[in-house]
Amino acid sequence: MGELVERVDEQDRVLGVVDRGEAITHHWPHRVATIVCRDAAGRFLVHRRAADMSRFPGQYNFMVGGAAEVGESYEEAAARELSEELGVRAPVRFAFKYLCRGEISPYWLGLHEAVVDEDITPDPDEIAWHAWVTEDELREMARRPTFVADAVEALDRYLNRDARPAT
Repeated sequence: MGELVERVDEQDRVLGVVDRGEAITHHWPHRVATIVCRDAAGRFLVHRRAADMSRFPGQYNFMVGGAAEVGESYEEAAARELSEELGVRAPVRFAFKYLCRGEISPYWLGLHEAVVDEDITPDPDEIAWHAWVTEDELREMARRPTFVADAVEALDRYLNRDARPAT
């Protein structure tokens, strides 16, 4: 069996434990924790996913993250992913979550923020390239077809979160 995740319902209530690949195949919602990293100047970290990633290979994203492990909160998963993918420890702050219908399968996306004020050491198995960009540059990058489609919706929700009802 591969990576185990909690299968959840449309209200994010746990239904059971399943293999993540099985959740994706059957379009069963599960939990994913992501982090939007900003530097002290307010710039966003953008990265290109490694070419051999199973999901969205070689595409650009403004979030790092991954599936929450069984029994792990969104915040715990976000902190773990930040350390695994970027080699840093920084406080993560929960921003919001929503049921992302997803290009590959549905999942609850818990989006967090972190200010990263130290050098990062991206995991080369996950991240092929990275840069710090302004909000305008990020918006322009998100219009390109090489940007992860699910991240475009997350970016819109993130940048306009004060104008949306909480979910």
